[in-house]
Amino acid sequence: MNILFKKYILLSRALLNASVGLMVWCMLFPAAVLAQSDPLYTQSWAIPALYNPATAGSTDYLRIRGAGRMQWVGIRNAPKSFSGSADIPFKLLNRRWGAGANVTQEGIGLFSNTYVNGQISGRLKKIFGGELTLGLQVGYFGSSFRGSEVYIPDEDDYHDSNDPSIPNQDVGGGTVDFGVGIYYSHPKFHVGISMLHPASPKVKLNTKGTTSSSATSDNHEYETYVNRTLYLTAGSNIPIKNTLIELQPDLIVASDLKDFSAVLSLKGWYNKFLFGGIAYRWDDAISINLGAEFKNFILGYAYDIPTTRILKASSGSHEIIIGYRMKLDFSGKNRNRHRSIRLM
Repeated sequence: MNILFKKYILLSRALLNASVGLMVWCMLFPAAVLAQSDPLYTQSWAIPALYNPATAGSTDYLRIRGAGRMQWVGIRNAPKSFSGSADIPFKLLNRRWGAGANVTQEGIGLFSNTYVNGQISGRLKKIFGGELTLGLQVGYFGSSFRGSEVYIPDEDDYHDSNDPSIPNQDVGGGTVDFGVGIYYSHPKFHVGISMLHPASPKVKLNTKGTTSSSATSDNHEYETYVNRTLYLTAGSNIPIKNTLIELQPDLIVASDLKDFSAVLSLKGWYNKFLFGGIAYRWDDAISINLGAEFKNFILGYAYDIPTTRILKASSGSHEIIIGYRMKLDFSGKNRNRHRSIRLM
């Protein structure tokens, strides 16, 4: 096992030098399997429904948000992510509900992943001055791999250009996916817990228009799956007395119950118009965040400065968010009393 592990570590390095290396950390043994995971945005506070379906419809606004992230600029085939999110509240059977939809397109090396889902949330009851909401999402996960672009140098005993564990043609596939979440919103803070991809859905990668048995050579099959991921989100809105400044700390933690990643951020808003702050991505980067909100539009930018040795190869990561909101009429007792600008 140690010899095999060393072999594939060296193979990964060779593929990285060939500009396809970020896709092969776990390309092992026929059938070959590679785990995928959701992109984690530094400004995840702006698109909460990507990580917790219970936040869909959590405000009195129709919200439309988009996000784009270019990671590790300077490294060819480094990860790129683009996401869109929309959610809306509504009343049905004298109860407050929310509906939402999300789409994410992600490129990692020679892999391309697509996540699409629809969401529904329902408020359960008020408790301790806040509101408790449950959410469910159902969707689709698709993945493809450009095997026709793989180049493996044949320079030593560790490299085999005919390695059966790596496809030599373009393959792809898709499967059904779902997630659940719970969200508690209080006028002074919020916290949420969600589980996305709880079944760790697997996708057999086939040549387009063929079955898995006919798509691969030498009876080898290829497979990818999405990691089961648990998310914890939390945040607060802290007005500074006698000023026009509000501070907003935010935290998101993602874990597959083996490893974890996290982003801790602190933003300051001035007059509910301009904002700026810093963030720390666990064992990855320090981020600078700037943006503004004007007439229901929001624009934000984050620049991640690597804190690891990858700084020698990359100038950092860039991320942008853009969004629009439209006020909806919820009169009487159903009017949302939460005025935190994080939710608007």
